Amino acid sequence: MNLALFDLDNTLLSGDSDFEWSQFLIEQGVLDRELFEAKNLAFYEQYKAGTLDIHEFLDFQLKPLSRHARKVLNQWHEAFMRIKVRPMMGDKARALVKEHLAAGDVCVVITATNSFVTAPIVREFGIEHLIATDPEQKDGEFTGGVAGVPSFREGKVARMEQWLSERGWSWGSFEQSCFYSDSLNDLPLLSKVKRPVAVDPDATLRAHAEQQGWPVISLR
Repeated sequence: MNLALFDLDNTLLSGDSDFEWSQFLIEQGVLDRELFEAKNLAFYEQYKAGTLDIHEFLDFQLKPLSRHARKVLNQWHEAFMRIKVRPMMGDKARALVKEHLAAGDVCVVITATNSFVTAPIVREFGIEHLIATDPEQKDGEFTGGVAGVPSFREGKVARMEQWLSERGWSWGSFEQSCFYSDSLNDLPLLSKVKRPVAVDPDATLRAHAEQQGWPVISLR
């Protein structure tokens, strides 16, 4: 039995669903452009630089979910999928996922982006399992808070190991384990698997991958 882990943003997707969700809400007039666009860009640059304060960002990202009914959010997400997401779902990424699924591998998307944004995307890739940052909910509506540990940096390792433990598995349960990611933020989890793969990596991850002899591929 093999384990295949996939980062989502800038890995399976040729863009960042977290960033694009905020941009989509700005373009739809849901969020004020003057107030939100500069912040969205600043957080995205911090993420790429490895300096993001995840709790500060989640406060920014999840609060808008609490201001609207879930039914309305779902309608917006359908349009978001059509306008923003599907154009970022490339043939090479789809083929990679199909290859692992056809081999019978346990496939998991593990992402820092919240599960409201990512769950429909992951389903469209045909992947059953998702580990994401979970927005807090009360009576089916979002509160604007976070439930549990954010799936970010070392938090991804903690969430992954919790997920394995809940199923009676450990890293040693798998003959082969791989993780595909683009980001320096995923170095903690990349270091846990037997086959780390850098996908269209940022400069820091590329340098680390080349130094360690990890495969470097492109899905673009």
